[in-house]
Amino acid sequence: MNRDSRYLESVLHHDIPLTREMGLKVLDWQQGQLALHLPLQANINHKSTMFGGSLYCGAVLAGWGWLHLKLREEGVEDGHIVIQEGQISYPLPVTRDATVVCPAPEEKVWKRFLATYKRYGRARLMLETWIVNEGSADHAVAFTGQYVLHR
Repeated sequence: MNRDSRYLESVLHHDIPLTREMGLKVLDWQQGQLALHLPLQANINHKSTMFGGSLYCGAVLAGWGWLHLKLREEGVEDGHIVIQEGQISYPLPVTRDATVVCPAPEEKVWKRFLATYKRYGRARLMLETWIVNEGSADHAVAFTGQYVLHR
């Protein structure tokens, strides 16, 4: 775990206490991609699979965390990040510990978002995240969220 990963995990556990109870860990932040870990045991439901609410929360937090770290890299520290809208699908059950991944959007989308925020003090960004069962590359969960950054 690098310094940025430790920093984000500390922020999440302090500012969003639910993340501690979920056992959420920041696995990695590199090359514009964030990876989180969600343990099955802390998020298990009555069907012995991961609870849908935990999966939704993990997906939202991956996007929020990605945006938080990217803004920090850019030196933007005067904004507040909120999720405005989200769409999720659960094509496969999560039966093991899970990895939540949020890749970077296209560079031109990111640049436009940043320019809009600097000019107007408010901007929207769509981020995609997915969740896989440990040891699998198949997307068990797919999420698209619209995040708002405002002063």
